Amino acid sequence: MSRSRAPYLLVGPALTALTVFFVLPVVAAFVLSFTDFDIYGVADLGNVRFVGLSNYSRLLQEPLFGKALANTALFVFVGAPLSLAASLGAALLLHARVARWQAVFRTALFAPVVTTVVAVAVIWRYVLHTRYGFLNYALGVLGIEPVDWLGDPRWAMPAIILFAVWKNFGTNMVILLAGLQAIPEDQYEAARLDGAGALAQFRHITLPALAPTLLMVTLMTMVGYFQLFAEPYVMTRGGPVQSTTSILYFMFEEGFKWWNLGFASAVAFVLFAILAAGAALQLALARRWSQP
Repeated sequence: MSRSRAPYLLVGPALTALTVFFVLPVVAAFVLSFTDFDIYGVADLGNVRFVGLSNYSRLLQEPLFGKALANTALFVFVGAPLSLAASLGAALLLHARVARWQAVFRTALFAPVVTTVVAVAVIWRYVLHTRYGFLNYALGVLGIEPVDWLGDPRWAMPAIILFAVWKNFGTNMVILLAGLQAIPEDQYEAARLDGAGALAQFRHITLPALAPTLLMVTLMTMVGYFQLFAEPYVMTRGGPVQSTTSILYFMFEEGFKWWNLGFASAVAFVLFAILAAGAALQLALARRWSQP
């Protein structure tokens, strides 16, 4: 009996912490999404009313939510592929062992991941500055007019995508590099003996062997990019003209600027539903693609 209880005693503290700090808050937020909980409800719970699905139906009528959803979709479907391509390219270069000081290069490429988003975003604001930024200085050397990267609605989201790709590709690079190192070298040797070139080896050996790893990093990247918040919060405050307002930034403003906590909770669970549907679709496509 004591042996059968031992595992539960060992995992008990962790399960208790997860229940108190994760499960219960999620359940409470789900309940709040069906109420009009606001700053008056914080002062007195008697002011909270059950409103059913009103918060969810209000989302369909909120123009800014549609704008935030479109901005987030643009960020995900442009930024995530760019991040994956940069990660795979860097991993392939490091795995090829064509460069000296590989440990230094790996550290340098991974360094942006471990830096603070807010601190680096502030630096990038100066890099992208219209008059004094390094990027516009480089464009001026080439004879190109300066671009208002963070003040022009056409360029604000591309600038944030560029920053996010630079900041986040190192994590996937390390994972993909580990996957590349796990591929047996004799497969490449056999392919070279059969006359296969580098492109054929990449297509018929590297990609199939990396498929499970690529699926995992794709899911991780998609989920992470849907949670766009820190970059627009620090760099643009959702502007200009809401061109960089994401779903999380919209939720933050509704919950902590306007104190519409019930409505903000509904936004959170709509985002969860979108993420779950996207992950399920990716898994279904991956299973179909893997079938002979």
